[in-house]
Amino acid sequence: MTKINSKQVAKFLRPYRVTQGRGFRLRDVDPGDTRGLRSEQKAEAKELLARGVEWLAEEQEKLYAQDRWSVLLVFQAMDAAGKDSTIKHVMSGVNPQGVHVTSFKAPSAEEVDHDFLWRCARALPERGRIGIFNRSYYEEVLVVRVHQEFLARQKLPPELVTEDIWQERFEAIRNFEQYLARNGCLILKFFLHVSRDEQKKRFLERLDRPEKNWKFSSADVQERRHWKDYMRAYEDMIRNTAGAHAPWYVIPADNKWFTRLAVAAAIVAGMERLDLAFPKVDAARRKDFAAARRLLVGD
Repeated sequence: MTKINSKQVAKFLRPYRVTQGRGFRLRDVDPGDTRGLRSEQKAEAKELLARGVEWLAEEQEKLYAQDRWSVLLVFQAMDAAGKDSTIKHVMSGVNPQGVHVTSFKAPSAEEVDHDFLWRCARALPERGRIGIFNRSYYEEVLVVRVHQEFLARQKLPPELVTEDIWQERFEAIRNFEQYLARNGCLILKFFLHVSRDEQKKRFLERLDRPEKNWKFSSADVQERRHWKDYMRAYEDMIRNTAGAHAPWYVIPADNKWFTRLAVAAAIVAGMERLDLAFPKVDAARRKDFAAARRLLVGD
């Protein structure tokens, strides 16, 4: 496949890529933004996405063969922002043997008995693989921060639950991600930024369409009451954990076709920087190949 134009992709993603969190404001990213692409250009966007998926499949094969890097994709979002469908569409062409998706729900009793990074650390991708976290350790500075009764259930020693706990968790996350990056893990983090109005529209669609009823949860509707608290928590999270080694991509999510294209572009750009290649065969192995060929031809 034709090599991607890195400069063009970088320019396309520049408004959404956050590597220095200081001064970041969530309101500066419009959930309805499409970078000038119009709704009538959906077919063109789908074609670009298909090309990106094809390229990603080729790079994933090199990633597996080279066995040096691992890739971690972290997805965070409000309910109905489209995490599941984005993961499904962007990773549709990749060999499932080389990808593992972990969806983190409410922690189990065993998980609560460990530090807050433990359950995610167990699910990290090995070298040569792509790991996808559908929600992650970031829930510990999001939902737990908005609903601090969850923090009380974590059985931490009382003297450790101070007003500095969120900054301490940010520090732990930064150190954790820096450690992973230094050990050959490419980290790309995505916040799918959906508007409150679009979320309402999607919730109503889940109620109105029988084939989507199973997606509806009244608890999700209740969480809308805490929208402003969540937005403040997300903004603070991005400000405190964005870095060049683990950038955040704040992707507009009101138009799913655009969300998928932008996420695919970010993954393609990130993996392209790894300069992946199939391992070179040395002279000794070439002799083995020649011997094997003679045996096969004479069989």
